[in-house]
Amino acid sequence: MKRILIAAAVLSLAAIPAAVSAWGATGHRLIGVAAVRGLPDDLPAFLRTPGAAAEVGELAREPDRTKGGGQPHDRERDTAHFIDMDEAGRVMDRRGLSIDALPRLKSEYDAALTAAGLDVDDAGYLPYAIMDGYQQLVRDFAAWRVLNAAEARETDPGRRAWYREDRRRREALILRDMGYLGHYVGDGSQPHHTTIHYNGWSRDAPNPEGFTTSRQTHATFEGAFTARVARLDAVEAAMAAPAPGGFDLRARVPAYLRATLAEVLPFYRLEKAGGFADGDARGRDFALARLAAGASELRDLFILAWRDSADDSIGWPAVKVAEVEAGTADPWLALYGED
Repeated sequence: MKRILIAAAVLSLAAIPAAVSAWGATGHRLIGVAAVRGLPDDLPAFLRTPGAAAEVGELAREPDRTKGGGQPHDRERDTAHFIDMDEAGRVMDRRGLSIDALPRLKSEYDAALTAAGLDVDDAGYLPYAIMDGYQQLVRDFAAWRVLNAAEARETDPGRRAWYREDRRRREALILRDMGYLGHYVGDGSQPHHTTIHYNGWSRDAPNPEGFTTSRQTHATFEGAFTARVARLDAVEAAMAAPAPGGFDLRARVPAYLRATLAEVLPFYRLEKAGGFADGDARGRDFALARLAAGASELRDLFILAWRDSADDSIGWPAVKVAEVEAGTADPWLALYGED
């Protein structure tokens, strides 16, 4: 509930261009575009185009743009954008779960927080939003692989036409789901979306270094400041080299969020030192590094989802992607259906 109230308060401030929703339009757009532009040649050609990059960049904004649908829509979706951790990486405070020991299901996570006396809505569930988005993209890619292979081999004109149209539908869904995943991965690179100090240092916590407690801190950084200093070429130049090896989704996502949590203190120290003043390169470099971290992680998750999809099965009755691509299985009934 607290973030909804804060967002409403921020929206009332005409001088602040964005509500509390990690990165404004500029940041989310740049992360999505940079991630797609960084894809290697082994991913499908329809993804490696300027149009696809632009589409994912725009769709990466969508989870913020669709807020305000009412309940239960807003309460369920708004808490996907963040996870509030203390400095030790525990959700909310020492009573909460460690980011490194999250349960398998979100329902189990909610139950554990409730049992600890913590408010589920205040805690957020960003890691589950990222993992869910990744798994959906794997399914999308698996379906595309099957459709693409079947279309190329099919000799029946009617079936081939259906495969072609369904492949095109799947390509639109893939871009949509890449955008949605991009939003949550982008949220995860913004330090304020991993911390109890999400909009100025928490007034309920010790503040020995005298950090700002201004409730304009979050929106000013991710909105007006980032829009002023961030450029695509600079984000791309700051991106890390692809690192898709040794993948374990349930380990990688918490590690990514913990790395962002480690930037909370540097942010507040930089803010206190005036690093976000006009013309100060320190603030610019901090914002670019965070955007680049989001774009790098998103690019790698796109690559990993494509690779994972080769070992998947799809449709009902299920067919193995590898068998369809090898030409040893006919996916027609699995995809079109026999009723």
